[in-house]
Amino acid sequence: MATKLKGMILAAGQGTRVRPLTKDIPKPMIPILGKPVMEYLIEHLARHGVSEIMINVAHLNKNIEQYFGNGRRWGTEIGYSYEGVYDHGELTPKPLGSAGGMRHIQDFGGFFDQTTIVMCGDALIDLDIGAALFEHKQKKAMVSVITMEVPTAEVSNYGIVETDQDGRVISFQEKPTPQEARSNLASTGIYFFEPEAIALIPSGKNFDIGSQLFPLLVEKGLPFYAQKRFYNWIDIGRISDYWEVLQRVLRGEISYMEMPGKEVRPGVWVGLNTNIDWDNVKIEGPVYIDSGTQIDAGAEIIGPCWISHGSHICKKAKVIRSVLFEYTRISADMTVSEMIVSPRYCVDRSGETYYVGDDRCSLRWGDARI
Repeated sequence: MATKLKGMILAAGQGTRVRPLTKDIPKPMIPILGKPVMEYLIEHLARHGVSEIMINVAHLNKNIEQYFGNGRRWGTEIGYSYEGVYDHGELTPKPLGSAGGMRHIQDFGGFFDQTTIVMCGDALIDLDIGAALFEHKQKKAMVSVITMEVPTAEVSNYGIVETDQDGRVISFQEKPTPQEARSNLASTGIYFFEPEAIALIPSGKNFDIGSQLFPLLVEKGLPFYAQKRFYNWIDIGRISDYWEVLQRVLRGEISYMEMPGKEVRPGVWVGLNTNIDWDNVKIEGPVYIDSGTQIDAGAEIIGPCWISHGSHICKKAKVIRSVLFEYTRISADMTVSEMIVSPRYCVDRSGETYYVGDDRCSLRWGDARI
């Protein structure tokens, strides 16, 4: 790559809209085929020559730091910036906002000394970073935001960008109603920043990129541009998004994501050391069955499904277009349809959550290790 580029991944959020998935893990660690979503981002950055990456962390920060370490496994160098306060004898996560976190890093060690690609840690992308960087430089932008057209009915889920005919941003609306929206161009949470833009963020304050920094750039008339690019951008904003992402991945719609395991039948991939009564089960792909999984006689699996390691599908149970997290047991004769199931809770595709023993739920499931 002609121009050197640094990277920053925003990973300090609480992930409240995807609870209970984020109860025990931070949002960037949510697994896709057994790999955290942020690992795909780091691999993508590394493929495009981004070798220095800062990650801001807060909620359950140790999960991220212990997994990614110094980044050498991906041919990168990774650093961390913790956002929190020491309160009443306890360390409490306290994110500084997406822009405030960047200013905190800059004030501490001056990381942002050249063009930096900044992205949220909770989306799958296959953006041509080199082409986007070239356009950013060609326009002499101080900040570029990568956008994508979304249906007008969905604009309230996004930051919405209005541009002039040259692509210069003339307004930025944070989650407007369809009636208020001035366009249907959504920010994808991928930005290119020059160091001068970081200097505009106030020190020591909670400050947001979308709702505060972007309007400031517009107000000051600075070179702030939007790019329209065609690429896969799959945001895991809500539980329903996560379910849909996994369906798309299993159907093979995301080109760079390969199925793990060995394809033992068309559309059926299997990990190591499974115990499956092949003669007496019905499995329709695409299905990935991870290592150490047991599937009893009479069970039925209709894909797209991902069965994580150590799971147990008991006799005559049915699993339809669902995801089982590791060590999940589905009891005999139960039918799980379009759900995400863990040993302690299950979530339907609309986000309704049930915990083991909940009287409102007729499903019987639990921990396969017990």
